[in-house]
Amino acid sequence: MFDPDKWQEIWNTVSKNKLRTFLTAFSVAWGIFILIILLGAGKGLSNGAEAQFSNDAENSISIRGGQTSLPYQGLKLGRTIQLTNEDYELIRTKIPGVDHITASYGARQMRTVSYGNEHGAFMVRSCLPDHHYLENALMVKGRFVNDIDIREFRKVCSMGEPVAKTLFKNEEPIGKYVDVDGIPYQVVGVFYDSGRDDMNRLYIPLSTAQKAYNGKQNIGLVWASIGNATSEESEAILRQTVNLIAAKHHFDPKDEKAINADNNMIRYHQVMDVLNGITLFVWIIGCMTIIAGIVGVSNIMMIVVKERTKEIGVRKALGASPFSIVGLILMESIVITGVAGYIGLVLGIGVIELANVVGVEGDFFKHPEVDLQVALYATILLIVAGALAGLFPSMRAARIEPVIALRDE
Repeated sequence: MFDPDKWQEIWNTVSKNKLRTFLTAFSVAWGIFILIILLGAGKGLSNGAEAQFSNDAENSISIRGGQTSLPYQGLKLGRTIQLTNEDYELIRTKIPGVDHITASYGARQMRTVSYGNEHGAFMVRSCLPDHHYLENALMVKGRFVNDIDIREFRKVCSMGEPVAKTLFKNEEPIGKYVDVDGIPYQVVGVFYDSGRDDMNRLYIPLSTAQKAYNGKQNIGLVWASIGNATSEESEAILRQTVNLIAAKHHFDPKDEKAINADNNMIRYHQVMDVLNGITLFVWIIGCMTIIAGIVGVSNIMMIVVKERTKEIGVRKALGASPFSIVGLILMESIVITGVAGYIGLVLGIGVIELANVVGVEGDFFKHPEVDLQVALYATILLIVAGALAGLFPSMRAARIEPVIALRDE
């Protein structure tokens, strides 16, 4: 039941000791503020990592050629392992679980691309038709590289929206020719990719790149998605792929430098585990900061009890129950802690929202936020903190004997 007299007493106590109350409340508010800021920043890092992995197929494996570091079957170490079109076909046809697969030669090369009087340096990447599935690229206009382009060595390209806007301005790009370091390529499509760097690209057929840039049958990268395979299944698929390529090129399958094998799902889980660890660390730091504030509130309430010993004795002499004394001290503690904590909570959320408005983002930091669940946990933490801060002082107050309290100076 609402008791105005109790609230009046709390207000009188707080107003009589403004500086002491402010400093006590500030320690609690600062703890909550720091916790919210750190949690928001942690969420921003998590969102950034999610965005980075969502740019490409999350469940995928890739291999690149390397150099042997172990002797094998009489062959010396230091041999270069060059992947070829045959390796791509082996993986495509012999490895179960492969969903989409692509390959690239001269994987990432910046080249001068021009159209009329417009020009710029963009990444030109050779690929196969499945590549846009692995990049999670969406076609906005036209089409992507297809099988006919590969078979007929066509000089065509699909480009990102920023590339099209830079070179063609408001002109329709489909069907036009762009010059890539002296070689004309017809634009057959424009795509959108959520990755900023991935948008500034042109994709050309792998066979065309091999012929135009003296690549023979060489491949720099084979990249394949593996559907809904679990982490264990994806590791097994990658190991099977390594064994298959090792048998063809005659190197030790355990030689990690012979080819560079990568499991995107394992990397994703490793990164997310690190971020989850950071979140746990943030909670620990935030809670320790809040505990420091609680200790401050508890000490202040001890002082309040000491100052009001005679008053408490009078109350008990007039029939006040120990429960009412405990309730009064607890309420005062919870009010100070709760109000201060909510001020810190609101300020913390305000700073996070301001960061979103200003646009403090990067490739690995996106949309810092504090969700409703975190706010609920912070609310519960504040209530518990306030109760704990006032628990021991209130118990001390409840044990005060009226006769002793009345003699207190």
